[in-house]
Amino acid sequence: GKVKAMVVNRTNKKTLQGKIHNNIQAKSTVFTDDFRGYLGLQGFSHKTVNHSAKEYVNGMAHTNGIESVWAILKRGYNGTFHNISTKHLNRYVDEFVFRLNEGNCQIDTKDRMVSLFKGIGNNRISYKELTA
Repeated sequence: GKVKAMVVNRTNKKTLQGKIHNNIQAKSTVFTDDFRGYLGLQGFSHKTVNHSAKEYVNGMAHTNGIESVWAILKRGYNGTFHNISTKHLNRYVDEFVFRLNEGNCQIDTKDRMVSLFKGIGNNRISYKELTA
């Protein structure tokens, strides 16, 4: 599947579950860890792993895929960017999501470029905005 990630201002139940409801098709299976913000998730098949008890796989439930996504973002931070401002964090997350979703070398370069330009849409970024 495709990775979808975004910056959230809070990690409370209302915020996290709102993002899940707005971005994931109803009745999908959602795999999470045991963080309390996911408790009581309605409208989905919700499977968890209890990281607090050193459980990392529970049947088909695991968080290895998304943890790999965050590991790649952290490597980019530590190895390339060294400093990511909160103001532009959403752009960095979007860049890494694009790389993960479109970076497969088996996808034709032209198709990857079309995807990039569709993602840009009508957004305009000024030099002043980037250097602020």
